[in-house]
Amino acid sequence: MSTRPWIVDDDLRALIEPLLPPSPEKSPGPLPVADRLCLQGILYALHNDIARQLLPLELGFGS
Repeated sequence: MSTRPWIVDDDLRALIEPLLPPSPEKSPGPLPVADRLCLQGILYALHNDIARQLLPLELGFGS
C-alpha cells in the first residue's frame, strides 16, 4: 500500500463515523471500499474540482 497523508484525520473520522449507515453483512458485487478511503476520495475530488469518475486509481480511493 502506498504511503500518503490522510486527508481524513482521526478526529474528523470520529465525528463522521457515527453518521454513516452500517455496512450490510452480505451484498452482491465487489467488496466495498473502506468508509475512510471513500470519504477521502470524495474530499480529494471536491478539493481538486474533478469528477469522482476521474479520480486516479493509483491513489487507492476506489472507483
